[in-house]
Amino acid sequence: MADKAYITSEILKWARESANISVIDAAKKVPVSPERYLSWENGDDFPTIRQAQILSKSFRRPFSLLFLPEIPKDFQPLQDYRRNDAQELDTASLFIIRDVQEKQNWISELFEEIGEDKLPFVGKYSINDNPEIVAKDILDTLKINPGNYQKAPINVWIEKAETAGIFITRASYLHSRLVLDRDLIQGFAIADSFAPFVFVNSKNWNAPQLFTLVHELAHIWIAKSGISNEVDFDFSDKPKSKFHPVEMFCNQVAANSLMPRELMIQLGADSFDSNDLILKQAKQFGISSFALLVRALNLNLISQPQYKILKQSAQDQFEKFLEKEKIKKEKQRAREGGPDTYLLRLNKNSKLFTRIVMDSFNNGSLSPTIASNLLNTQINKFQKFEKLLA
Repeated sequence: MADKAYITSEILKWARESANISVIDAAKKVPVSPERYLSWENGDDFPTIRQAQILSKSFRRPFSLLFLPEIPKDFQPLQDYRRNDAQELDTASLFIIRDVQEKQNWISELFEEIGEDKLPFVGKYSINDNPEIVAKDILDTLKINPGNYQKAPINVWIEKAETAGIFITRASYLHSRLVLDRDLIQGFAIADSFAPFVFVNSKNWNAPQLFTLVHELAHIWIAKSGISNEVDFDFSDKPKSKFHPVEMFCNQVAANSLMPRELMIQLGADSFDSNDLILKQAKQFGISSFALLVRALNLNLISQPQYKILKQSAQDQFEKFLEKEKIKKEKQRAREGGPDTYLLRLNKNSKLFTRIVMDSFNNGSLSPTIASNLLNTQINKFQKFEKLLA
């Protein structure tokens, strides 16, 4: 008979519930009947060591944690700034938040311990300030000129943000069975003075990813850690009451950062004479045609009737674009076998975070086990990251 794992029943229940996994799904993972599984949570029986190991892995908790006498202090849940009718976060969303929180906690404690200076821009403003002023400070701090990108705009923003000390992580899934839903979570920010983190759901294409990224940077500038979805500044079709004031403010900051007033005025009304001109300019800014049209409307560069006509045309054009992108990705997948695993992992970890962990490991200040766990990669594969970072 297999040895029993004399775990703490309350902790097993807490681990399952904090992962938003039902009793039925938890039982399937072992597998046992739901009734048998509940006997473990009720303390009437115990799983085998193997079963407990499977459950700890499924709940993304250390195996040893299940044996603690009481529930440990967990990471504080992030403020949920999503619309008040948003669905409950699923397991994939909760796991990615916890993963980023673990990284952020480690690097923040490290920086504080070694005496790193606090970042002056974290919490520099509040939602009572002018969004244009906040946007200008973001652009000045990161040394970004939206009118003159030297490479893909989203890559510019990520590189500049990490150079300034902001860790940018992007992912669309944790593994094949835990895929992030962009309708549930588009991004979140952890506004820490030593190590601010921004997460962006890369399930979206680059334009909405960039808007989400800058939206989350605004969260850092006003020191409001939290979760976002439906990041958009066109509120015409949705009741404003459903949007949190912080989200509305951060959207305004993002719009002013990506499409500064002076640049938009330089474009002039002629730039909106055709969909081709609109699409061309939107690509240069790294944003969607919809975002550009809303910004033009808000700055009175186009009229409301023009906006409605152009928005419908942009919608038709966008649907064609999505179809082309789908075919393009399918061909690319067939030709290349999908994106590089280590590039995806590098983006998920943050390039800046990966470099710091690897440097700490290489100079002997970080054990192999901790370094491997932080980067979710075996030590003998670190050279893959070295090549990508180079």
